[in-house]
Amino acid sequence: MIRTLLALKGRLVRGALAQLLAAEGDIDIIGEAATVHALRDALRDDRPDVAVVDADLVPLHQLARITAARPAGGGRLLILVEQRRAGRVRPVLAEHGRRVGFLSRDVPPQRIAEGVRQLADGQMVLDPELVVAALEVADSPLTHRERDVLDVAAEGHPVREIAEKLAVSPGTVRNHLSRIMAKCGARTRLEAVRIARESGWI
Repeated sequence: MIRTLLALKGRLVRGALAQLLAAEGDIDIIGEAATVHALRDALRDDRPDVAVVDADLVPLHQLARITAARPAGGGRLLILVEQRRAGRVRPVLAEHGRRVGFLSRDVPPQRIAEGVRQLADGQMVLDPELVVAALEVADSPLTHRERDVLDVAAEGHPVREIAEKLAVSPGTVRNHLSRIMAKCGARTRLEAVRIARESGWI
């Protein structure tokens, strides 16, 4: 049995997918997580073989921490992402390799089940359409740190909270936001978030 954790937004979505995957016979749904913190705790405490994760649940700046929270040799992550945000795929793949797989959020449940099996078997899981979409995304002008700042800003946090989450000073955050808005050609932080999302940079 492949011990599988579901970390998706929306109780109905998680419940429906849990039923469909459990019906496969070789997949055991050991738990569900609705927040980043719950996902991190479950990876550490429940030690699933594979966690199916909604990309919108996990900002890029937190993925490395979540990966580090797993026990040595611990479970893999199957991340579901919208095609319009395929730009998120490249940097994560470069950093985490075969321990992280990507599928489009629009794939049927059977493809997710196949992805769970493939990841558990140590195979690479990549949706071809996501790869094509990722290659078509223009290279981001944002630095890694600027993407981190904008990812947190996109959650609606004020400058001081962004600084606390990223362990930097509020002044540093303001400087990053100014450069981000200039690079995006945006007049406000919200407009920069919209442009970066539409461009697939975050």
